[in-house]
Amino acid sequence: MNITRWSVRLPGTQRRNAAPAEPPAPGGGVPAARAELADEVTHVLDALSVHDMLGQVPALIAVTYGPAHRIGYVNDAYADVFGPRKPGDPAREALPELAELGILSLMDQVLRSGKPRTVKARGVATPSGQGYFTFTCTPIQATAAGVGGVLVFAADVTDQFQSAERLRESERRVHDIAVTLQRSLLPQELEQPDDLRVAATYQPGGTDAAVGGDWYDVITLGAGRTALVIGDVMGRGVRAAAVMGQLRTAVRAYARLDLPPHEVIQLLDGLAAEIDATQIATCVYAVHDPSEGHLSYASAGHLPILVRDAQGTVHRTDEPTGPPLGTGGWMHTSGSIPLGPGSTAVLYTDGLIERRGEDIDEGVASLMNALAGATGTPSVICDRLLRALGVTSEHDDDVAVLVLQYPDHEGADSDLFRNASLDLLGGIEAAPRARAFASGVLETWRFPVELVDLGVLATSELVGNSLQHGMPPMRLRLRRTDRRLIIEVTDGDDHLPRRRRAEPADESGRGISIIATVASAWGSRRTPGGGKAVWCEFALPR
Repeated sequence: MNITRWSVRLPGTQRRNAAPAEPPAPGGGVPAARAELADEVTHVLDALSVHDMLGQVPALIAVTYGPAHRIGYVNDAYADVFGPRKPGDPAREALPELAELGILSLMDQVLRSGKPRTVKARGVATPSGQGYFTFTCTPIQATAAGVGGVLVFAADVTDQFQSAERLRESERRVHDIAVTLQRSLLPQELEQPDDLRVAATYQPGGTDAAVGGDWYDVITLGAGRTALVIGDVMGRGVRAAAVMGQLRTAVRAYARLDLPPHEVIQLLDGLAAEIDATQIATCVYAVHDPSEGHLSYASAGHLPILVRDAQGTVHRTDEPTGPPLGTGGWMHTSGSIPLGPGSTAVLYTDGLIERRGEDIDEGVASLMNALAGATGTPSVICDRLLRALGVTSEHDDDVAVLVLQYPDHEGADSDLFRNASLDLLGGIEAAPRARAFASGVLETWRFPVELVDLGVLATSELVGNSLQHGMPPMRLRLRRTDRRLIIEVTDGDDHLPRRRRAEPADESGRGISIIATVASAWGSRRTPGGGKAVWCEFALPR
C-alpha cells in the first residue's frame, strides 16, 4: 500500500479535479491568478510525504493497513511514548499497548464499518509519568489493490483529565461538607423516652453540594409524654438548611411550653413567615401520652402519619391538616389516632414516597404496604422502608424517616411499667384519702421508704393545690417506668400554677416550691378537654 501521499489515501483530502473551473471575470485577470495560486499550493501539498505531514504533529499517530493492522507508519511522538515500531509487523504483536487499551477491537470495527470511532481519556504510562489520551480511529480508503487501513490519532488530554478529576474531588469535598452541615443541624442523638423506642434516619439526596431542609426531632415533655416532629423546608441550599435549623430550634422551645399540637403549629406558622416568607415548609407535630393510648397531632401541609396497630393493620391520619407553614390566616386544629401497646408509627418526608409521574397517594399506599410487612426494631424498620421504597445513595431527594414503637410490656417488664389512678371528689377527706392511696400504691411497687415518703409528700402538695385553686373533676394518677416515678393531678380549672417566692408571713404559696425542691422535675399543662394537669417526677435509683 502506497502511503506516501495524502491526496488519494485519506478521506476528504483528495484533489477535487472534477470541480468546474471558475469562469474568467470580464475585463480582468484575477480569477486566473487565483487558479495559478491554487495550483501552486496543490503542487506543494502533493510534494509533502506522510513523514513531512505527520512527523511534526505532537499527537501520537500510527497508520496501519490490512485486516491484521500491519504497521505502515508511526510518528516520532508515538515512538517517544511507546518506543519505535518496525513497519510491516501486525499490530497485535507490534502494538501491544493498543491491545491493552482496547483499541485493536475498535480498529476492527472501523475497518469493517468505514466509520471513525473514538474512546476518551485512556490512561497511558509515559516516560514522564501517567498520561491520558483520547484515541480516534479513522478509516483510510482502499488503494487500487483493495487494501484499506486505519489512522490512529491519540490526543494528549492529561491536563484536561486531571483538571476534571480535581473538580470532581472538589465537588465531593463540598458535598461532604454540605452533608455534614445538614447532619449537624439534626439531633446528634435522639432522646429515648421511657415508654417508646425511637429511631430515625436521614438520607441526603443527590451528589451536588446543595443541602436540603428535612428535619426531625424527639422531645421528652415530662410526665411520660413525648413530642415527635418531622418537617421539610422545600428547596435546597444553605437558605433552606438555615430555615430548617431555626424552625427546629423553635419547635423545641415551643414544646417546652407543653402546648397542644395545634397551638405549637400555630406559633410555628407565624414564625415561619417572619423568618423567610419565600420559603415553603411543611411540618407535623405529634404528642404521645402512654396513659391515654393515642397520638395527638397537628399537621401543616405534611404527609399523613402511618400507624400499624398490634394486629398488624396499618392506619393513616387524614384530617385535620392545614396549609404549609408561613401562609398565615389559618386556624390549625389537633387530631388523634390510636397508638396503644404493640403499635408502630412512622413519620416521614416526601422524598421517601414521591416519584415523578406517580400520584402521591400511590406512594403513601406503597409505604403502607411496606410498613405492614416491616418488623423488628425501629432502626431495622427504617432500613427496610428505605429499601422497600427504592431509596439508594443516588436518590435525587432528601429523605427523613422517624419510627417509634410503643412496646407491649410483658413478663418482668410488666412490673416496671405500672399505672394507678384515683378520682377525687373534693371535701376535707380528699387529701387524707389521696395520701393513703399513694402510700399503699408506692409500697406495693416496692419503692424504698425514702422514695415512698417523698411521693406521699408530693401527692399531698399537688392535691392540696388542686383543692385550693382548682375545681372538679379532680383525679390523681401515679405511674412508674423503669426510670422514674410520675405523680400527676388533673382538675377542671385551666389556670396554671407558677412557682413564686413566699414571704415569711404568707400562709400559702409554698406548695410548688416544695415540689420543685424534692422532685427531679415538675410542670403543668392545659388538658385538651379543658382544665389542667400538674405533675412531678422522681428519678429511680439505678
